[in-house]
Amino acid sequence: MLSTSRNITNSPLRDGGKYKHLFFDLDHTLWDFEANARATLEELYIALSLEEKGINDFNLFYRNYLAHNEMLWERYRNGFIKQDELRIKRMRLALLDFKIANDELAEKMNVQFLELLPTRTIVFPYCFEILDYLVEKKYALHLITNGFEDVQHSKLKYSGLAKYFTEVITSESSNSLKPNKEIFEYAFSKSNAKPEESIMIGDNVDVDILGAMNAGIDSVFVNHNKIEIQVQSTYTVTHLQQLEEIF
Repeated sequence: MLSTSRNITNSPLRDGGKYKHLFFDLDHTLWDFEANARATLEELYIALSLEEKGINDFNLFYRNYLAHNEMLWERYRNGFIKQDELRIKRMRLALLDFKIANDELAEKMNVQFLELLPTRTIVFPYCFEILDYLVEKKYALHLITNGFEDVQHSKLKYSGLAKYFTEVITSESSNSLKPNKEIFEYAFSKSNAKPEESIMIGDNVDVDILGAMNAGIDSVFVNHNKIEIQVQSTYTVTHLQQLEEIF
């Protein structure tokens, strides 16, 4: 793809006045999934005595879990697997990497992981500050997330993020997934937002940015990891504070 993104780091702009509705992604954009998942898996590693069961390298186990999770989410988005399969299989595969074929343990890990993960509260730097700033400027803030209904609402509750968002659109409530345009159309309907007054803010090019393109709206690529990528977002930022230069 040819890059048409305006890099806020190099070219400060402020033409966000045309927007009224800001649609945020949650995981990896505001709520630090990797940090929260690591803290949760570390707790399970100790509580379930996983080292004694043969997992002698937690860091490798954690990296493998992330890789399996990403792969399975892609399969879920493409309709190849269901929600329950995604949840149990990411644990089963992470165990199998250490030659542990134990479905009972995988199920126990899955249940406890889903209980603990949504209670974690690690967000990206400047998360609350930027949301306060945008609310003060009278933008309507919403979420569009592929995450599961119960889990995402728990994350919002425990992290203190719930109060900022007027509408929370999940893949379950909309019966669609980013990057499909239908989830965005559902979000526009729920929030009474016009596409020309809306913008998507997220970290995933194939999900958030492509989804915004499919829906015919502008986008901000939140490149926390400063990866080298050609992206057709309207803007690119590497830190949430840089959103102040747009809005």
